[in-house]
Amino acid sequence: MSRLLLNCDIGESFGNWTMGLDAEVMPFIDCANVACGFHAGDPSIMRKTVSLALKHGVKIGAHPAYQDLQGFGRRSMNYTPQEIQDLLHYQIGALEGICRAQGGRVSYVKPHGAMYNDMMANPAQLRAVIQAVAAYGDLPLMVLAMRDNSAAQALADEFGVSLWFEAFADRAYDSRGHLVSRQLPGAVHHDAETIVNQAVTLSRGEALTASDGSALVLQANTLCVHGDNTSSVAAVQRIRQALTPA
Repeated sequence: MSRLLLNCDIGESFGNWTMGLDAEVMPFIDCANVACGFHAGDPSIMRKTVSLALKHGVKIGAHPAYQDLQGFGRRSMNYTPQEIQDLLHYQIGALEGICRAQGGRVSYVKPHGAMYNDMMANPAQLRAVIQAVAAYGDLPLMVLAMRDNSAAQALADEFGVSLWFEAFADRAYDSRGHLVSRQLPGAVHHDAETIVNQAVTLSRGEALTASDGSALVLQANTLCVHGDNTSSVAAVQRIRQALTPA
């Protein structure tokens, strides 16, 4: 099996409102996608999340989004390419400052929610995101692993940006390798056994079954997991055990 880095969206609490079991899931992951305040998180939550990641030796990634706290960053918004770049630089820079204050650094970028989905569906938006990452510095960009990654790779090569291709243990895929919309039944797997089995299948480079019944092989570097509740943390722990050589 390939060594898939486990990444998790994290630091999504806000003020006195708590979301996710960050302390419980952090020991089992490799990469923490830290919310940067536009869809979730705030300066104090960011500081606490960075401190927790550094304590466990976990890579810190910027998890920027559209400016959409009410919609949790899951609503598409009509930004210009320059505005997309401005949003990314603002959020990456904020997290970088918090990291530096604690002796850490931002190690990669993974856009959140609608920004992530939109860039994978719209080449012009993906170009804007890649340009923003390239202009900021030498940071890898996490993108969706699909049946055919050649277009994304060509854009990244144009700007000298490294890509980390991401797969999901708990999501259903269509035949192209896009995630099935959360609005459709069966889009999100909730059964722990199903999630662990999908993680192992991906790590072995074997085919998943797409929503239309076709075989789908994804070449991934990293696997997205979640720590939203006790059962999801338990699933992450099982995935970590399943993917760790004896």
